[in-house]
Amino acid sequence: MKLIRQAIVALGMILSVGSSIAADTYQVDPAHTTVGFSIAHLVINTVHGRFKDLTGTVVIDPDKSNAVVEAKSTIQVKSIDTGVTQRDNHLRSADFFDAEKFPTITFVSKRVENQAGQQTIVGDFTMHGVTKELALSVKVKGPIKDPMSGKPRIGIEAKGSLNRKDYGLTWNRALEAGGVMVGEEVQIEINAEAVKAQ
Repeated sequence: MKLIRQAIVALGMILSVGSSIAADTYQVDPAHTTVGFSIAHLVINTVHGRFKDLTGTVVIDPDKSNAVVEAKSTIQVKSIDTGVTQRDNHLRSADFFDAEKFPTITFVSKRVENQAGQQTIVGDFTMHGVTKELALSVKVKGPIKDPMSGKPRIGIEAKGSLNRKDYGLTWNRALEAGGVMVGEEVQIEINAEAVKAQ
């Protein structure tokens, strides 16, 4: 019986080592990454914005067509950019993100789902002090050899959506003609590049 237990433990260790060898970790390259969002404005228009300061890692399995194994990222709220300084300052204020009190937005993957060839990362998304599950559909391109550094590099595309009210971002203003100034549903689109960690 003892020999069986030892064999099971040894097999588990071998499988664990094999899994760690197969997985490749990539560091997000902020200079070639955009974390974008869009939201309805005045009912008649869509405002687009992005966060410019972020870090993150993505782990992929090269033996499974570069399927994502796990991912995590941290965004600095103060880096929000919608192209209008006055609006960006308002978004950083306590009316919205309250960047002084809640300086970061984070995502930590919990599981990866595969259905009909589509990969979805589900993780804990924390914003404005509230943590909820967020699902992001994801595609990985590459890897290719970076012509400048010679290191492997991948491209990542991810999309999802959330309701800002779920995270306590409730500020709004009613319009005379009906509707409200700012929509509730936020579309998220991430276009990133990541470099293989040494």
